[in-house]
This record gives sequence, structure tokens and C-alpha cells, in this order.
Amino acid sequence: MAGTGHGLPIPALNGARVLIVEARYHAAINDLLIEGAEAVLREARVRIDHVVVPGALEVPPAIAIAEPHRLYDGFVALGCVIRGETTHYDLVAGESARGITELGTSRGLAIGNGILTVENEAQAIERADPRQQDKGGHAALAALLLMDWRRLLAAR
Repeated sequence: MAGTGHGLPIPALNGARVLIVEARYHAAINDLLIEGAEAVLREARVRIDHVVVPGALEVPPAIAIAEPHRLYDGFVALGCVIRGETTHYDLVAGESARGITELGTSRGLAIGNGILTVENEAQAIERADPRQQDKGGHAALAALLLMDWRRLLAAR
């Protein structure tokens, strides 16, 4: 797998289902995140669904809405928050991360958080590009490893 940089194996989770929840505010950056995430998920042989929400604050509610239906084994949160001239950045970055973490810990969901929080577009592109830091691939790998951990525990 190109770009993950962690040296962790991608578990084969044939037939598992993953929902990518994309905050589509920065489309060109998200396209790179999605490219990286989908490459990792395809290598794991999982089925991929994709839903788009307006911004990072809507990602946790979208996961919370999907979760009770038990259609997905894991989730990949993707998006980008770029610092602007107001304190809105701090609110969006912090609350989206808090919401994702809370869902993972309180409900035991396998969520990979690939919502970038950056100072500028150049940083975002470097982090999103699968040929550079591949944060979309990292988020997908995180979700897969959590899914695999749950599967291993259930088998005991």
C-alpha cells in the first residue's frame, strides 16, 4: 500500500462494510483523501459506501444516524478544516474531533478520523495526497484495524 508509512499490515476483512462520511467543503482536497482511503479499503476487500455531508460538524451526526441500522462494520470520516480569520476554525476542528471520539468510545464504533485540521491549503494538499502523507489512507487503516480487533475479540 502506497503512502501509509506505518508499516502496519492491512487486514483482509472480506465482505465487511465501511461507510465513508465525507465533509465536502474542500472538494479538491477531499478527492485526494478519498483516493487514499478507497485504495486501502479495496486492498482489505471491504464493501464501500459513501455519504456526503456539508461540513465537518455534520460528520458525527451522520455516523450516529447510520449506526443504529447496523449496516456498517466501520466508518471513515474525511474532510478538511482550514484555519481562517475567525475562531470558527477552533470550534469546528475541536467539536468534530470530539464528536467522532465520543462515538468511538461510548458506542464502540470503529471510526478512522481523517478530518484534516490545517493552517493553509498547501498543508492540506500535502497531508491528503496519497503520494505524500496519505491521511485518507491512514484513516481507512485505523478503521480497519479497529474492525479487525473487534472481530478477534468476538472470536474468543
